[in-house]
Amino acid sequence: MAALEDEFTLSSGVLSAGPDGLLGVEQSNKTDQFLVTDRGRTVVLYKVSDQKPLGSWSVKQGQLITCSAVCNFQTGEYVVVHDNKVLRIWNNEDVNLDKVFKATLSAEVHKIHSVRGTEPVLLFKEGAVRGLEALLAEPQQEIEAVLSDGEVIRWTKLFMVFRHPVLIFITEKHGNYFVYVHMVNSHTLSKYTLLRGQEEKSVIQSFTASVDRKFISVMSLSSDGCVYETLIPVYPTDPEENQRVVSSLLLRAVVSGSAPSGVALTVLDRDHVAVLGSPLSASKECLSVWNIKFQTLQTSKELPQGTSGQLWYYGENLLMLHGQSLTVIPYKCEVSSLAGALGKLKHSHDPGIQVMPPFVNWEASQGDGLGSQHAEQPRRILRRRKIEVSSQPAVPPSKQLLTTIMKDSEKHIEMELRKFLAVKTPDFHAIVGDLVTGLLGRCQVEPSFCPRNCLVQLIQTHVLSYSLCPGLMEMAVKKTDVQLLQLCLQRFPDIPESVTCACLKIFLSIGDDSLHQAEIDMESVFDYGDSVQGDNVAAPVDVLQNGFSPEGDTCLSCCQEVPAKPQDAAAATPTCPVTPQRAALLNAILHSGYSEAFLLPHLKDIPAQHITLFLKYLYFLYLKCSENATMTLPGIHPPTLNQILDWICLLLDANFTVVVMIPEAKRLLISLYKFVKSQISVYSELNKIEVSFRELQKLNQEKNNRGLYSIEVLELF
Repeated sequence: MAALEDEFTLSSGVLSAGPDGLLGVEQSNKTDQFLVTDRGRTVVLYKVSDQKPLGSWSVKQGQLITCSAVCNFQTGEYVVVHDNKVLRIWNNEDVNLDKVFKATLSAEVHKIHSVRGTEPVLLFKEGAVRGLEALLAEPQQEIEAVLSDGEVIRWTKLFMVFRHPVLIFITEKHGNYFVYVHMVNSHTLSKYTLLRGQEEKSVIQSFTASVDRKFISVMSLSSDGCVYETLIPVYPTDPEENQRVVSSLLLRAVVSGSAPSGVALTVLDRDHVAVLGSPLSASKECLSVWNIKFQTLQTSKELPQGTSGQLWYYGENLLMLHGQSLTVIPYKCEVSSLAGALGKLKHSHDPGIQVMPPFVNWEASQGDGLGSQHAEQPRRILRRRKIEVSSQPAVPPSKQLLTTIMKDSEKHIEMELRKFLAVKTPDFHAIVGDLVTGLLGRCQVEPSFCPRNCLVQLIQTHVLSYSLCPGLMEMAVKKTDVQLLQLCLQRFPDIPESVTCACLKIFLSIGDDSLHQAEIDMESVFDYGDSVQGDNVAAPVDVLQNGFSPEGDTCLSCCQEVPAKPQDAAAATPTCPVTPQRAALLNAILHSGYSEAFLLPHLKDIPAQHITLFLKYLYFLYLKCSENATMTLPGIHPPTLNQILDWICLLLDANFTVVVMIPEAKRLLISLYKFVKSQISVYSELNKIEVSFRELQKLNQEKNNRGLYSIEVLELF
């Protein structure tokens, strides 16, 4: 869900916004400071946390600032352009802009861009791009003309991709739009003609964009009130060729096209966009946040004083002109998903890996075949197509690979698949889903055909999900392929609870000899040291639990009915009841997402002896958590304490009656009971201490009310 917090206004006494708004709002070298440039002569540095300006600089009478000021993150200085060609550089100590560094350029500047990790970049009105250092070395150097006559820059933004600056700017000429991608370091320029479909007759009012490692997602808000998206490769195959790309519908009817002050659009994250304008059902302007996956309005805020149709986004702050004042609206955008709403949300193991969103379109890969160019509009589909009109191959590579899957040998398929995965396409996840479907289809026709390595490669692309290829885990369950099942549990975010329980049954029942032969990911298993692995190992009785000893419990008489073995009494550390390979598989179950209401019925179908074994393993993990103050397990991506406790409760809720009747589980249940009782005792003592502190605080307040001064030393034993 997304939420807009209470707005607050920055001081507007020194601003001169004018009817067209501000020239720009740019991030300073400190996270809560912004450079605001009006359409007159002034640049103001604001500190958001203090809601006041820290400094103000103006050019002299008769001069006009024509580019918004930016911060040079490498030096901490500020850069601005006035009268189109005059470059000024200053710092916080400077007072008069007329006395700071000045350089007159040979061509008019359209905008200055600055992001962390690189020097400021200047975009000239004719489309040429230069770095600040190169211009300072030779201010009067010749600036080439990139754009054609009548071509005007409408929107521009600088991104960092793999630590390399990439400048994107969009131009318009006679109602046609063109996208330029300029690689600043290599001076490579690519041009794309933006072909529009349904919005052909509408006028584009606002642009925004986001960049990942492979593609640039350009979004546009048109006068028909809809948001469209175009995917452009960061690294084109032929930079010299003018390629054509087509936009697809992203959101329908988000604002009214007849907004008096214009509209604005900006990307907040990969799931949310912010839209500034008048909704269809309202006459006043609003700021709204939309979820582009669910096609839903998350939240909105009415702006009764009107806006300038400008919207800026930095960190977790949205900035805009509300009336004549610069307004800041903090916001929060959480990951919105059905798993998060209904049950335990599966978390990503590695923050450095781009994980596919847990929602796919079941129709995205059905009916139109691989590489189809027929978009299903106006429905939102996750597969976003880029149609290249010029030099389109007769047979797409994906379709050729599908033909290879149906006919050739496993070795040849694996080799061709490796080549195909080296180059991704905009509809990559849908194509991968079709490839898995093709492989599984041939497996059903030819029982001897088992392209296991190919399936592992496709799963490791991190773009598949259970809903995209449900037959994959079904086949792995039938063949008891624990490696494939573990990979699916680690990569798929939408596995049904019935399938999760089917995997759990296999992991608990498969023999140790089969596990030793399987290639299992052992990342989540820490070093057991000298721990003994065996299914008949009982939990130790005498264990200190967070400083509390369970000796003297009222359940001690119950423990006497099950005498401890001498070796158990001498054991200094808990022993693991399963082998490391089985532990790694069970950890994958613990990390999986689920809904408790849907999971409990399936847990009742697991044999009692397997439930007991799983409980012993969970109890062992809980003991290991209790050995340190942080209550965490060592290793890479181990199960968390909450996951361990949740699964203990799930297993006991679903099978308590059956487990009570098993003699082997009696000792385990007694140990669990003593653990719970010890924790209750600890929390009870903590509550007593809390109450004591509150009473002392009340006494202290009463003494302070008398106006007396005293020093007291309190000793707690």
